[in-house]
Parts: sequence; C-alpha cells; structure tokens
Amino acid sequence: MAELLPFNRDAVVQLSASLNEPEWMLDLRLKAWEVFASLPVPTTREEAWRRTDIRRFKLDSFGISLNGNGATGADVPSHLAAQLTDDAAGGVLVEVNGLVKEYSLSDELREQGVIFCDMHTAVREYGDLVRKYFMTEAVRADEGKFAALHAAFWRGGVFLYVPPNVSAAAPLHSALWATSGRTFTHTLVVLDTNSEATFIDEYASPAKGEGQALHNGAIELIVRDGASLHYASLQDFGTNVWQFNHECGRVGRDGKLDWITSVMGTRLTKAFQTSELDAPGAWARMSGIFFTNGRQHIDLDTQQNHNAADTTSDLLYKGALKGDSRSVWQGMIKALPGSQRIDGFQANRNLMLDRTARADSIPGLEIQADDVRCTHASTVGKLDQEEIFYLMSRGIPRTDAIRMVIQGFFDPVMQRIPFEGVRTQIFGRILEKIG
Repeated sequence: MAELLPFNRDAVVQLSASLNEPEWMLDLRLKAWEVFASLPVPTTREEAWRRTDIRRFKLDSFGISLNGNGATGADVPSHLAAQLTDDAAGGVLVEVNGLVKEYSLSDELREQGVIFCDMHTAVREYGDLVRKYFMTEAVRADEGKFAALHAAFWRGGVFLYVPPNVSAAAPLHSALWATSGRTFTHTLVVLDTNSEATFIDEYASPAKGEGQALHNGAIELIVRDGASLHYASLQDFGTNVWQFNHECGRVGRDGKLDWITSVMGTRLTKAFQTSELDAPGAWARMSGIFFTNGRQHIDLDTQQNHNAADTTSDLLYKGALKGDSRSVWQGMIKALPGSQRIDGFQANRNLMLDRTARADSIPGLEIQADDVRCTHASTVGKLDQEEIFYLMSRGIPRTDAIRMVIQGFFDPVMQRIPFEGVRTQIFGRILEKIG
C-alpha cells in the first residue's frame, strides 16, 4: 500500500502527473486547490449546515493515494452492476477506488457514436469535449469547501456522451466499489440535442469498514435541447463512510431529466442536489428514497431553479428512520424574474419507526415572478397502528404487517421508477434495514 499524500498543492501536482493529464486539467485542479485552501471547514453557523455537525469528521486524517491502493485486485460483490433494466446494459463500467476493474461497450453503441468510459480515459482521448463541460456548467469548484476538494483531487468516475439525434440503443451502467477509505469519483453525463439515454450509477462499500472513510463525489447531468435522460443513483456505502456530494442537472429547451436518488448507506451524507431549468419546455423530476438506522445522519439539500418561463419541476422524497438516526431535507423552488407560467412542486414525507429517530423537513419557495404555480408539502409521522391491526386481524403476522405498511408508504415514489430491477433492489435493501 502506497503512502498517503496529504491534501496540499504538491499532492495536486503529483496526482495530475501520475494520471498523465493535460495542462488544462492541472490548471483546473490547482485553481480548485486555492479555493479549498481559502475556505474553512463548514460549521453549524452556516445556514446550509445548521442541522449537520461534522466536528467528529477528521478531514486532516485523510489524503490521497497515487496508485489507488492496488484496487484492481480487490473482489467486487457480484450484485454490483447486475442487470437492473429490462434491456441488457450496452455499456458496463466497474471501478474499485476509482480504478477500472471491468469495462465493456457494445458495438451498437459505438456505431451510434456514444462515448462511455472512465473519466481519465475521457480526459486523455476526448479532451476538448470534456474540457467544455467538466465543472463549467453544472457543479462548480467554488460552491464550497468539499466541491473545491473534489475538483482538486477527483479520481475515477464515468463519462457518458450521447451525440445529437441519437437514442442510445441500450442502457448504460456503472458501479463504484470503495475499499480504500477515500474516493473522489466524478460522473459527467452529456446528452446532446434531441438525444436519449438511460444510465444507472451505483456506489457501495463494505457494510462495516474500519475507521472513518470518505467519499467526496460530484455528479453532473447536462441535458441539451430536446434531449431526455433517465438517471438513477443508488448509494449503499458502509456505516463508516462520510459522504459529501455536489450534484447538478441542467436541462435545456424541451429537455427532460428523470432523476432517481436512493440513499441507504453511510455514517453521514451531506448532498447538494440541484435541477437547473434553463429554457422554456424544460422538465425535471427528482424522486428520492432514503432509509436510515443506527446513528446514520442524512442531509439532502435540494434546489429546483426555474431560470426560464414555461418550465416544470416535480420533487418527491420519502424516507423512513429507525434507531437514533436523523434525516434533514431542505428544499427550495426558485423562480427568477420573468420565469412566468412555471409549475414547481416539492414534497418530503418521513416515516418514524422509532421514537428516538428524528426528521427535519424544511420546504421553501423563492418566487420572483407573479404567474406561477408552486406548491410544497412535508410530513413527519409514525406507523399507523390501526393499519397494522387491520392487517393482523386478517391473519398477517405483525412483522409482515409492518413491512406491508412500509412498502405502501414508499409505493408512490417507487411507482415513479420505471425499472423493475431498480425497484426490487431498493426495496430489498429496505427490508434488510427493517430487520
């Protein structure tokens, strides 16, 4: 195992050199390093972090490894990158700690001009294309301490590009297996004009790792005019992982982004998730499921930004909580001046399975236009004992009755997921956590 390099400027230079990167990427990393070095670690004095205290997270104890700790020899669970869609995946990428373990791309997708590869190959072989989009339109390095850390030290991840007027012939699927204690993967998806694609992105690590681990990721989803993207992010990291993510989707005129998020793992997750609707006809749907237990803490900060008139956003996040776990959802629908005739909706529903769990649900509207339809809702409730009693009176054991009620709670968001395999995997994990 190679010695870890601390987070400093020399480490940025060494990492970039070890990856044989072009000058423009090194410049991007170094500028991000300056931003990172200038910012303090977030505290609860900042509004965005007021309900998420990370004083127990020891950022200074982490660093980077230039060789990924020999990751390619690690065993990867067989379920990762298993088929989750009706149609077999046309492209599969499995990484361990940001290093490629398995890769395939069908001839049919290649003939269509679809580019699907790991991010480092993309930087080397499709540099002009990557440079145009990498942290320029969606996630930016100056968004915060952890966004800058990611931009300076990112390693691994996936690049998907679909050319204009191309409907990708088969779904794409990537998976990260994290064993090193520190991962910085970057997902960049670009759908050019009038193109279509389905992409499933998985993240996982051993259920009970030793010591604190870090995942500092970024997800950029760029949907050009008339394009349509189905994107599912399935996270199931171990209970020792602290995750800090910045995620953003941009949607052009008459474009569609159907964005699914499942959060099952980590000790703590803080994720900023933003949909930017940039032109008339843009549509974005954000569907989220989370289940916490033990001492898990999940904080999802969502933004639905209507930057143009005649745009639509729809968000539904549902979560169940056990033990001493806690969830925070902070949502905002924003309409700029001139963004008339928009339709924005957000709802967060929380089901408390133990009295010691806690959910904070904070919807918000910031409307600077007068011809809009914007609504929000949030609820925090307990299991309905009458429902459980009714099921038990029909001869159903209490444990099964509880599972059925929980399944019914999640069903409205499950129905928004068009892939049976994804629904099955998510609910299987929920059943495991119910116990």
